[in-house]
Amino acid sequence: MPLSPQLLQIATAVLGCAISASAAANVEVAVTPLQPTVDRGDDVLVRVVMTNTSATAQHLLRWRTPLDGVESPLFEVRRDGQPVRYLGRQIKRAAPGPSDYVRLEPGASLSKTVELSRLYEMSVTGSYTIRYHSAAMPAPGAGVQAVVGELVSKPVSIWVDGRLPRGAKPTGMAPEPGGAGLSYANCSNAQQEQLVTAMDAGRAMTVDSHAYLTSGKQYGERYTTWFGALDAARGAKVTSNFTAIKDAFENKPVKIDCDCDEPYFAYVYPARPYTVWVCRAFWAAAVTGTDSRGGTLLHELSHFDVVAATDDHVYGQAGAAELAREAPERAINNADSHEYFGENTPVQQ
Repeated sequence: MPLSPQLLQIATAVLGCAISASAAANVEVAVTPLQPTVDRGDDVLVRVVMTNTSATAQHLLRWRTPLDGVESPLFEVRRDGQPVRYLGRQIKRAAPGPSDYVRLEPGASLSKTVELSRLYEMSVTGSYTIRYHSAAMPAPGAGVQAVVGELVSKPVSIWVDGRLPRGAKPTGMAPEPGGAGLSYANCSNAQQEQLVTAMDAGRAMTVDSHAYLTSGKQYGERYTTWFGALDAARGAKVTSNFTAIKDAFENKPVKIDCDCDEPYFAYVYPARPYTVWVCRAFWAAAVTGTDSRGGTLLHELSHFDVVAATDDHVYGQAGAAELAREAPERAINNADSHEYFGENTPVQQ
């Protein structure tokens, strides 16, 4: 099913930017451990260096670098060959604009030391392999040229003497007790009233989405716009995701913390259900519609490992529509894709 004319126009523009980004990916990334062996109780520190090896200035999306701290899973970490869980933030942001990019001149480097054990589950003794891997995202268009796409380093190894013996299984972070319901932290009475409305809106979006996916009818433009060409396995995954998100809205102890004065919409720690921190852009948003309060809560609940374990491959409707066209296997794991399917603005069948 083709995109609507408006979305097609946006997606075409983004595709051109994405192609330019891929062609301009001339930045090398190196990760170096500060200590190849880390004793029990010590921090796991690595130095990340990004160097422009081309003859032209390159632009890096700031939040795909560690310059301002790590607020998404920028590293792939394995312990004794097995994936290690990311414990840090996953943030819903607006689509990137020119001011979100860092200019790196030819031959120049930027570097940052990152402490990994607060971001990844590294309490078990073992041999850890670490690789920097930041996925490409669409460029903002006019005003930024030579945008760097995917950033990947060679893997490095660190031995960590953790508090748990080698081969032990880390204790999972369980949800707070108390069963289903909504609770608050650092929220005023007025904010609590608004959050009840936002939760009701997000729940309604999820119920509607789940009904669409389980109706037995042929999926239409609404599905293909956000999740790509029809495919039975991918459709089943999306349905499973919305079943879990709906269950989280209806049956889990969701806690919303208002103690965030940062510019983005909201964030969660995927390994720590079911607390959501809401931030300035959340309060500026409408209750429903594109990038709404209800949609933001749907987006954030989808991130939890015990719900749908979604990632943030792209932000914004244009990027999500392009992802559905070019990489539907990633779209079905993209939180904004689930949000826009739920918000269904403009309305599609």
